[in-house]
Amino acid sequence: MSNFTRRHFFQGAALAASATRVWGANDRIPVGIIGLGGRGTAHLNNYSHITDCDIVALCDVNQAARERAQSRLSQAAKPKASEYGDMRDLFADKNVAAVSMATPNHWHSLGTIWACKAGKDVYCEKPASHNVFEGFKMVETARQNKRMVQIGSQGRTAPHKIRAMQLLREGAIGKVYMAKGLCFKRRKSIGKTPAEPVPAGINWDLFLGPAPMRPFTMNRFRYNWHWFWDTGNGDIGNQGVHEMDIARWALNNIGLPKYVTSTGGKYIYDDDQETPNTQLATFSYGDAEIVFEVRGLLTGPEAGQPVKGGNAVGDLILGSEGWMWVDGGGFQVYKGESNELAMDEKAPRGPDSTRLHMENFLSACRTRNYSELHADVEIGVLSAALCHFANISYRVGRRLEWDDSAKQFVKDPEANKLLTREYRKPYVVA
Repeated sequence: MSNFTRRHFFQGAALAASATRVWGANDRIPVGIIGLGGRGTAHLNNYSHITDCDIVALCDVNQAARERAQSRLSQAAKPKASEYGDMRDLFADKNVAAVSMATPNHWHSLGTIWACKAGKDVYCEKPASHNVFEGFKMVETARQNKRMVQIGSQGRTAPHKIRAMQLLREGAIGKVYMAKGLCFKRRKSIGKTPAEPVPAGINWDLFLGPAPMRPFTMNRFRYNWHWFWDTGNGDIGNQGVHEMDIARWALNNIGLPKYVTSTGGKYIYDDDQETPNTQLATFSYGDAEIVFEVRGLLTGPEAGQPVKGGNAVGDLILGSEGWMWVDGGGFQVYKGESNELAMDEKAPRGPDSTRLHMENFLSACRTRNYSELHADVEIGVLSAALCHFANISYRVGRRLEWDDSAKQFVKDPEANKLLTREYRKPYVVA
């Protein structure tokens, strides 16, 4: 173990042992934000408007991103925050009680695990994990260290979606037998970008972290990391995990399926993208199923839902007496053989659902009761696992059977290998 790694390990252990403070109603919880790109900027903006917390630390492997974030704090008349290029240094900061993770997917689990061991509560962007194995380790670590870990599935805090799910529980469409998630989100070609020297101010080793070392390219760095297996999970694990989470919720927070089948491909484009831009997955539970579809190319509507700006993103819930459509704008209920519109509710005006979700997280940080989290880590890990199951089936090209007691696929070493990854030291989930 290097001196650097050893120092951070023992600092984290000491902090975890002393992380016993209970936050009162009038205390402002000090928050650090990790990852300061597009989504991290949204985190900064939302926490800046929440009155019972302070942004006290910023972390990003890109110096320019840190400088932009400091500028935004200044514009919001907030004090300058401590600044870090390595999240391990932020975890060693005793002034930080909670962290908000907006890194690329491949850092979500390891960053959360390190944070929990250092005694920090965590708000982690979706998907909870980059693979199935590390998601299970997130839950284990959060429970062992008594940490609050909220996954950024903010639909769980959207008032109209809470109401829609309650109506399903009350039998609004009878017995629910299928939830179909749609991620029809127009994605244009990312083209091809050549390898180039790492730009000044970027720590490429830290950016890649658990992933294999690769030459620096702009496509692997700026947002398009979503479309490489090393760092992302395709659109089913990007936008799609939100709709996958609602589908599970609609089926009463159903767990992992017995069987999964996923097909599709990367069609039309000749570019750097590795993940599919067209994908169809089915998850069988015996008496119910989840179906999920990704369409990144031009498409028509589904179930009469309009394609707005090239997108149709939401969930179609089917029951014995009717069906429901729910998306970010509201929900509709259709009943009976006549397909009559029985209910049409719009999302209420008010604070952004992400802000409400962060407020729920901070509230649980005070009560120390993870059951009060709307998207506790276990909820987020299971929803992410379905996306990973679909991608594994797609990559091996066959139907898979899951053994929940063994936590692996039945008699399929190739598929089981994709439940985890080969971690690059020292960035290892174990």
